[in-house]
Parts: sequence; structure tokens; C-alpha cells
Amino acid sequence: MDHVEQIDDPIDDKPMPLLEHLMELRRRLMFAMIAFMACFLVSYYFSGRIYYFLAEPLAHVLEQQGMPTPHLIYTQLYEVFFTKIKVAMFGGLFLGFPIIATQLWLFVAPGLYRSEKRALLPFLLASPVLFVMGGALAYYVVFPFAWKFFASFQSMSGGGGLPIELMPRVSEYLDLVMKLIFAFGVTFQLPVLLTLLAKVGIVSSKSLGRFRRYAYVGMFVIAAILAPPDVVTQCSLALPLIGLYEISVLAARMVEPKPTV
Repeated sequence: MDHVEQIDDPIDDKPMPLLEHLMELRRRLMFAMIAFMACFLVSYYFSGRIYYFLAEPLAHVLEQQGMPTPHLIYTQLYEVFFTKIKVAMFGGLFLGFPIIATQLWLFVAPGLYRSEKRALLPFLLASPVLFVMGGALAYYVVFPFAWKFFASFQSMSGGGGLPIELMPRVSEYLDLVMKLIFAFGVTFQLPVLLTLLAKVGIVSSKSLGRFRRYAYVGMFVIAAILAPPDVVTQCSLALPLIGLYEISVLAARMVEPKPTV
């Protein structure tokens, strides 16, 4: 019986000694590194435009708060240069991820059965899509509300007191933006993770349903750790996570192994 299953579901790999496997891994890593470096250089060339794009939600909020010419400051001579390096690395990883993931897949795929390839491929395609969706939610929905909340603590009037003006630093703003985009992108991988675990039989839709109340609490704990310490941003991360968890329960119900009679 096992022999028949192996014939119907073959492995496309050919026997290779360990040294050839290591050489193949080295070749794939070199292609991935070349792709990253090329995307890094392109991103560095456009790092100014990329940073302006990331800073646009803050600039819009500051204009609404009455600042005629929104601007960011830097307090160290090398701060802007290293900020551009960070932007280029962020852009290089983002642009180069499809190529890097493809090289990883080309190294791993020959050792998989055909059924395993068909099972894994949808998850590999869904993962970057969900990451982009999470980052887009952070940029277009969370950033305007969060920046408006933080900027509301400004006090320009004076009136005998001491005016308080928001003057964000270039590097600190980028660190916060990258942290939030990465946090939203990674947490949006929840359906991929839970559906894959359900497909291999580690979890089931029934167990996910029973664990629902604890999962909801866990979503808010994760949001409190990853998001800035304000209720708006934390809820903006926790509520989509709860929705993704419910989607994961439905997806797990569709892909989980059916009980044999």
C-alpha cells in the first residue's frame, strides 16, 4: 500500500551527496543575497521618497493641528544617513522577499512529495498578501488615528504657561513606523499559521472554538506588547486579530482531516 502511494505521489528530487546539497544551498543563498542587495541599492536611491511616503500621515495630522510647515528634526550628524540605510534595508527586504522566498522554495521543494507541494503552495502565496494587508491597515487606518492622538497633547497657546510643541526626530519616527508595519504584517499571518496547523492535524476547528475566549484575551496582550501604549492603536491591532482568528476557525474547518468512519 505504501509503495502504491509513493508511485502516485512521487518526490521529484534525485539522490545527492551532502556536499552537493550544501553547494545547492550556497547557490540559493547567493541568489537571495544578490536580489536583496539589488533591491537595497534601488531602495537607497529612492529612500527620500520612501521616507516622505511613510511620513505623509504625520505631516497631514500636523497640518490639521495648525502647524503651517510640518517638519521632522535630527539631532545627530549621522542620524539622517543611518535613517536612509534603515529605509533602504526595509525596502530591500520588502521588494526582495518574493525572490528570496522563491529561492528558498526551489531549495526545499525537490525534497517534498507532490501532495505536500500542493498543500504548501497556497500558504506561501497567501503569506505575503496578508503581510501587505496588515501593513496597509497600519498605514492607512492606524497611523492617522494614532498620530492624531499623540499630536493632541500639543499646546501652542501659551497663555502664561509653557507652550508644548511636537518636534519628532527622523530616526525615532522611522523606528516607530517600521515597528508597527512589521507588527501588523506578522500578526496577519495568524490565519496561515492556524490553518496550516489544522491541515496537519495539530489543532482542530473545535479546539480553536473552545479556546476562543482565551485567544481574545491573548490578542489584546499581543497588541499591548507590540503597539504603542495607547488604547486606540492597541484596539486597532487587537480587533483585526480577533477577526483573523474567526477566519482561521472557518479555514481550519475546511482543511482539517476528516474523521474516518
